[in-house]
Amino acid sequence: MAQVIRIDAAWLAVQPLDMRAGTDTVLARVVAVFGAARPHHAYLFANRRANRIKVLVHDGIGIWLAARRLHQGRFVWPQLEASTTGLSHAQLDALVLGLPWQRIGEHGVISLV
Repeated sequence: MAQVIRIDAAWLAVQPLDMRAGTDTVLARVVAVFGAARPHHAYLFANRRANRIKVLVHDGIGIWLAARRLHQGRFVWPQLEASTTGLSHAQLDALVLGLPWQRIGEHGVISLV
């Protein structure tokens, strides 16, 4: 199946976002937090309870804004000192499903038994 929107990199903002924010407000937040909205990059934000996320993607021509809500549970959201973190494609896929994305990739490697 072909992708509608190409995403080369995904970035997660640690600070919560008001989910009432529209495209212009989220875009302004992306510029404030990440410095710019780069083409084919996805920027993810969660609310305080981490049961809703918004994803802004610049596709090189325009801006896409998507929202997702979990009816039960929470998205696994970091409590980091840094304000942002990068995600791999596998981590992004896991995060939007509400799975523990931090265990995927290099962080989930078992090297000592």
